[in-house]
Order: sequence, then structure tokens, then C-alpha cells
Amino acid sequence: QVRLVESGGGLVQPGGSLRLSCAASGSIFSMNAMGWYRQAPGRERELVATITSGGTTNYADSVKGRFTISRHNAENSVYLQMNSLKPEDTAVYYCGAHRFLDTYWGQGTQVTVSS
Repeated sequence: QVRLVESGGGLVQPGGSLRLSCAASGSIFSMNAMGWYRQAPGRERELVATITSGGTTNYADSVKGRFTISRHNAENSVYLQMNSLKPEDTAVYYCGAHRFLDTYWGQGTQVTVSS
């Protein structure tokens, strides 16, 4: 089993940047994919970005060109660089680790974009 801990959230003004980190207690090398997801109040959790073990990335249309996902297997970490943040990016951001039919979740980190 993998334990995930997110960090890096906070309050930022529109147009600002944040970098989220996800630290895994176990090796992420065996994971098929890692991802970032978010859930805003009153809405379902949605995919933000994923990265496979081979490095292939996928992004939600709403964040393409603004967010970048990366993984560092040696550090057992996944990152989400978020630029040009908008108020609609406000949500709790979760790190997810996927291995075949299993998914592991972190506890989430709050991102608030507001002036």
C-alpha cells in the first residue's frame, strides 16, 4: 500500500502560481500512473492531470497550457506546477496513485485563488 501526502496549497491571487507536491511513502515506480485531481464545493472530484510510468501526460482542457505535472521516481514524488491561476481553479487538490484496479488517495490540499 502507498501513503500519499500533498503539500504546497494556499491562497494566491489570480494570475499567480503555486507548486503542489505529493510525497509517497512507498515506491511510485510500480504505479501505472500518478495524477492530480480536484474537488470544488458542491462539485464532483475531477481529473486535473495524469502522468504514466512512461512519462505520458494528460491534462483536463481547462488547465492545458497552464499546469504541468511531473514525477521524480527517485524521490517518490509527483508535482503539479500551476501557473496563471484563475478563481475557478479554487478547490481541494488530491494526489492519486493508480496500479491496475487499485487507487490510493492523499488527504488533499486546499488551493484558493482570490484577490
